[in-house]
Amino acid sequence: MRVTIDSLFTRAHMVRCAAVALRAASMMVFSASPSMAQDASHGAADATERCAGDNGGITLPAGFCATVFADNVGHARHMVVAPNGVLYVNTWSGTYYRNDKPPAGGFLVALQDTNGDGRADEAIRFGPGVESGNAGGTGIALYNGALYAETIDRIVRYALPPNAIVPNAPPEVVVSGLPLTGDHPMHPFEIDAQGGLYVDLGSATNSCQGENRMPNSPGLEPCTELETRAGIWRYDANRTDQRFSSAERFVTGLRNGEGIAFDKAGRMFATQHGRDQLRENWPRLYTPEQGANQPAEELVQLERGADYGWPYCYFDVVQNKLVLAPEYGGDGGKTIGLCADKKAPVAAFPAHWAPNDLVIYEAGQFPAAYRGGAFIAFHGSWNRAPFPQGGYNVVFQPLMDGKVSGPFVTFADGFAGAVKGPGQAKYRPSGLAVGPDGALYISDDQHGRIWRVTYRGPATAAVAAAPAPSSRSDTTVGTAVPPEGIHPDAGARDVLPVPPGATAAEVALGSRIFEGEVASAPCAGCHGADAKGSPVGPDLTSNKWLWGDGSVAAIAHTITVGVPRPKEYGAPMPPNGGAELSPSQVSAVAAYVWALSHRDVR
Repeated sequence: MRVTIDSLFTRAHMVRCAAVALRAASMMVFSASPSMAQDASHGAADATERCAGDNGGITLPAGFCATVFADNVGHARHMVVAPNGVLYVNTWSGTYYRNDKPPAGGFLVALQDTNGDGRADEAIRFGPGVESGNAGGTGIALYNGALYAETIDRIVRYALPPNAIVPNAPPEVVVSGLPLTGDHPMHPFEIDAQGGLYVDLGSATNSCQGENRMPNSPGLEPCTELETRAGIWRYDANRTDQRFSSAERFVTGLRNGEGIAFDKAGRMFATQHGRDQLRENWPRLYTPEQGANQPAEELVQLERGADYGWPYCYFDVVQNKLVLAPEYGGDGGKTIGLCADKKAPVAAFPAHWAPNDLVIYEAGQFPAAYRGGAFIAFHGSWNRAPFPQGGYNVVFQPLMDGKVSGPFVTFADGFAGAVKGPGQAKYRPSGLAVGPDGALYISDDQHGRIWRVTYRGPATAAVAAAPAPSSRSDTTVGTAVPPEGIHPDAGARDVLPVPPGATAAEVALGSRIFEGEVASAPCAGCHGADAKGSPVGPDLTSNKWLWGDGSVAAIAHTITVGVPRPKEYGAPMPPNGGAELSPSQVSAVAAYVWALSHRDVR
């Protein structure tokens, strides 16, 4: 399916030294395009040169500029750039996105900037679409002139013709039968220079409990899930018709390693999503603050046969070491136990930020200080409630010879907009790619926006952080307005209806509990601050009930017993939402939820 940009915007080196060049050198069948050369002179430009426009709504360090390369392409996940500058994107769909309708055509997208203005003016969708029962995917890569893509339970290979940017023949199946169940059904992957195909198979559960995400449920021993999940599997990109099995496991103990990348020496790195719900599942061991701030997100170096600890261990941000998980006898971070023998990360980041992709920057456009360092796309948290959510940014971690050489900085910010939360964030960084000219591409899977970041300053500039995004939408010089804006109806109260048998005071208390002001309840983290739902929890304002009849008594019962096996969402809800609520507090929350669902029917 071919469209112009107008319609698009509206609707291991030989594993030792050439692995990093894979994305840029695997497709010499392509001819050059204008976008390859458009930034050739940026290194000599004045760092004070202003960017045109508003950088697509994000903030960047001085000297860096962004254009909106494409918009509304679907739920854009990972990307790869061919030597001729064509950007290939894999998009996803399904329950994580509330089963919304994806764009017409295939889930794979080829985007090309033919006139060098930093925006794709040609977009072609290809591959299977939703009409064939497909749901798209996350992983995508280039190798030996072919495009590899994840689609449902398999990775396929498309031959790319020399005079076209999309394939003209059906793909071959490289590997199939990849697991699709549980909490992490996606299959990100990367390919080294020799054709080693490294596939992340995230865990099916949060922490290998007998009852997933339920309070005080001990971990299974042994954790048999590790035989087929929570690790990296290695296949051969040069072969077809391979089948998934436990025999190809490369590393283990990696809960969800969505981002995989190589440096110029052939070292392989991956990100790890740390486990969730320490406080909610083990309230006698962890405070609400510890639940929000533990454990770390990680950058690890992958080595064959290594064990990174999950589910037996997690990385403690404060102590800077692996400690024993509560499901396996841990005591809130005091005991190390078997974790002393697990492989620790190279770098650690704030809890729950959700690192969805990773690139090691080896190109020449950005200042030399960025060479060999890691850019990481943080999708953003949902489970730091009742404290502020975090992430929703791209960070840069300096590295030298595979080791941390300085603190990380926030490189790109402002994606979320006014509200950092999974249901209300405007954009959520999901993928990263580097073009042959050294430009950095950032994808968003909320609304399908893709940014192209270039540099216009001196090559000697130091690593710097992006300025904090403004909370104001109007920054016109000379306009004097209060920082919170002008809202004529700010004094008006939103009076919610009161359910029969309840009181307005109960509804008000329920609101405060929902928002985390009482009992440190994490309700808003799953259902959104506006209660209109998120990828991990349903909309509570729609008067649609998955459990019970919508009465206060039915809502209170669901809160009390929890939802161990959700009908439409992947994450179970523990009893009382993981908070320590008294019966009267449960009744208050139930009254508030009832009121939300009846707001428009008074």
